[in-house]
Amino acid sequence: MAASEDLLDAVVMADDRFHGEGFREGYQEGSILGVAEGRWHGAVQGARIGAEVAYYQGFAFTWKNLLLGRTPDDSRKVKVLESLVGLIRSFPYDDPTYERLLEDLHRIRGKFKQLCSLLNVQPDFKMPAEGSGLSF
Repeated sequence: MAASEDLLDAVVMADDRFHGEGFREGYQEGSILGVAEGRWHGAVQGARIGAEVAYYQGFAFTWKNLLLGRTPDDSRKVKVLESLVGLIRSFPYDDPTYERLLEDLHRIRGKFKQLCSLLNVQPDFKMPAEGSGLSF
């Protein structure tokens, strides 16, 4: 009877051992895939934010050139425009760990909407759901 108990213990212990080994292997594989997926997601999100801020920058520079030498009625527009340009210039492009990145992005979006309202133009920046929409 002792031999059958040893055999049963060996089967139970093998099950526990294989379960533990499977867990460790799965955890290691998941960690590797998680890092790769996290990097990809970060790159995609960074590209979206960069494209959005670049759109605002191009919009601001274009309107700045259009408003040069205009009437004094445009002074409020120019003031808001300069404020938007200042926010864009101070945006931390090189520091993804910047704590207030999203807060600053929301400020830029708000200033852009304010400027569009003053200029009486419709804001039309739309980021496609998948990909950048660029093709070569």
